[in-house]
Amino acid sequence: MLEAATRAAATTVKVVPGADLGGPALIARDRGLLWHPYASLEGDAPYAVHAADGVRLTLGAADGHAFKAIDAMSSWWSMIHGYRNPVLDQALQQQAGKFSHVMFGGLTHQPAVELAERLTAMTQDGLDHVFFADSGSVSVEVALKLAIQYQLGRGRPKRTRFLALHGGYHGDTFAAMSVCDPVDGMHAAFPSLVAKHHFLPRPPAARLMGGELVADPADVAAWIGVLEETVALHREELAAIILEPVVQGAGGMFFYAPQCLAAARRVADDHGLLLIVDEIATGFGRTGRLFASEWAGVVPDIMCVGKALSGGYLTLAAMLCSAHVARTVTDSPLRALLHGPTFMGNPLACAVACASMNLLLSSDWQSGVQRIEQNLAAALAPASNLGSVLDVRVLGAIGVVELTEAVNVPAVTHAALEHGVWVRPFRNLVYTMPPYITSPADVSTIGEGITAALAQVHG
Repeated sequence: MLEAATRAAATTVKVVPGADLGGPALIARDRGLLWHPYASLEGDAPYAVHAADGVRLTLGAADGHAFKAIDAMSSWWSMIHGYRNPVLDQALQQQAGKFSHVMFGGLTHQPAVELAERLTAMTQDGLDHVFFADSGSVSVEVALKLAIQYQLGRGRPKRTRFLALHGGYHGDTFAAMSVCDPVDGMHAAFPSLVAKHHFLPRPPAARLMGGELVADPADVAAWIGVLEETVALHREELAAIILEPVVQGAGGMFFYAPQCLAAARRVADDHGLLLIVDEIATGFGRTGRLFASEWAGVVPDIMCVGKALSGGYLTLAAMLCSAHVARTVTDSPLRALLHGPTFMGNPLACAVACASMNLLLSSDWQSGVQRIEQNLAAALAPASNLGSVLDVRVLGAIGVVELTEAVNVPAVTHAALEHGVWVRPFRNLVYTMPPYITSPADVSTIGEGITAALAQVHG
């Protein structure tokens, strides 16, 4: 049961239209003017944010209602320390008092160097070099470029294709899009612009049991056999294998067997391919390990990180690679890695990212994520009793409710807000990735809100 105080905070409040809650008037100005992610200009009205603090958002709706709700999404998985964190606020303000941006071509600065040092220290041994990018998608673009430049430097100019996974998602820019799921991705919409690559079946599903991700051994062995056959068949044209380690995010919030990741590492080595891991969603503790690759004890050749890197404050991503890969490119005729964003290594973003990494590593983050995992498992368990629910699964600070049908997104979103929870469902999934500072009581509210919303809308 919700406590009385939590119930009061979750209750909708009727407000005067146009009041200073960023509600109807602002939403009306937005409508038809702004595109929102994966939405039509004439799609459902967005909610307007009036304030954000800790784990809560204050929202205004087009009909004049106001909501105060727990952000169960961490602003698309990035705001791990919550909103208005005083440490991150201070880092941002201090750097703004010095300089907000300088070009990275021919210049350097303390925040960028310090962040690169921290990243190479906290990732697995062997990831020694850093390229800063504007966003996760761009970091994937850079990773793919680097893999092709590496193969060229090794005297293999025909190795320009990639091996990816069905169910994978790596971003919305064209090269990144080309290694996303070829069926449920956006390949069909841009056939003349999306490069053709090779795809493996989605790896076998795994469930968390006794602190380990467990899958059917026969299914794992069969998948590894397909991996080996596919790489052997196409090795002369493949530059790298790219995948999201252990958790496929936007492709279905799907957890898979770590043995498949370990096999990808072995097969890549056997055939001279690089292994690229996309840790943009999974990095910095989200799965219960600092990086999801650690579930398989794997060190990739190239790693992409983003989202939580800056604590959700500013857009920032990074591509890390091994000394061997970097040296091969440096010794090749091209010498340079051929990419250079205008806002590469932005000082504000790097300064707040340094503060975010300090905050994470100085805390007992692993115990905190484990507590969220346990609390999410308990909080979401009642949803499994609903007739519309196919599966409930939890890993680290990730909770997923999978339905037997497509989610009625506007209705479920609104119903969850009525219970004090902000979620953004997609496909047949209602999921949560709460900030790491979310209390047990708030995790319970998230579970109750999701379950109640689904019961109300889908039954």
